[in-house]
Amino acid sequence: MVGALQLPTLGMNATRLEFYLKKAKERGAKLLLFGEYVTNHFFKELPNFPKSMIKKQTQNHLEMLKRLSKEYDITLVAPIVEVKSGKYYKRVAKISPKSTSYANQQILINYPHWNEERFFSNEIAPLKPPMTFTLDGFKIAVIFGFELHFDYFWQYVIEKRVDLVLMPTASTFGSKQRWSQLITMRSFLNNCYILRANRVGDYIEDGIKWHFYGDSMIVDPNGVIEMRLENRESMLIEPIYKEVLSEARRSWGWRGQLNKRK
Repeated sequence: MVGALQLPTLGMNATRLEFYLKKAKERGAKLLLFGEYVTNHFFKELPNFPKSMIKKQTQNHLEMLKRLSKEYDITLVAPIVEVKSGKYYKRVAKISPKSTSYANQQILINYPHWNEERFFSNEIAPLKPPMTFTLDGFKIAVIFGFELHFDYFWQYVIEKRVDLVLMPTASTFGSKQRWSQLITMRSFLNNCYILRANRVGDYIEDGIKWHFYGDSMIVDPNGVIEMRLENRESMLIEPIYKEVLSEARRSWGWRGQLNKRK
């Protein structure tokens, strides 16, 4: 069982997370994914706060997630904003009951109205494989939402036989249908599960509302949406199956065609 938590930015109180982790444990979940800008505020809001406050917010949330991971025996994957030497870095934390690891987002949005690349100090360098780990026999990779658009990461997914891609996002405006199409296409062409966690909530800039619409989902290796959430705070828990992965890969044969040509 894997799950996605569809939340706005969290406060410092652990009560809400305790509620969701307890329910996830009761349903047998072994992994929960958070959306982008849930453990921290949306990046455009960050300049409104002292960097020391943002740093403390991240540290407190990481400590809370580590405690909850151990208490409920669930692996948690959450994007975070790290403040280091006065600079901001956009990262993801993978927190298991026994250890914690981190990876930077490699490609950030650089559009005029949404320029994470300029705001964050993440290195612009040759691409590396995404964060990857194994849980209960499933090979899992973490690919940030914007990185969905770049084939490099999906070449790794198919070459390394990744079973499940975790995709934290902060999608807004009128992009719901496009994101749904992109995610189902990627899962089908790579015969893998994709679990997407998209944040909810609003941000207003110059009188324009940025509405983060949720629509967190899990898509199977045939590109079929197994379950999706609406536009309010909620949680998705669904099973994934080795048999479904094997059958999809046998039926469509994408990997076999590539293997013939090595």
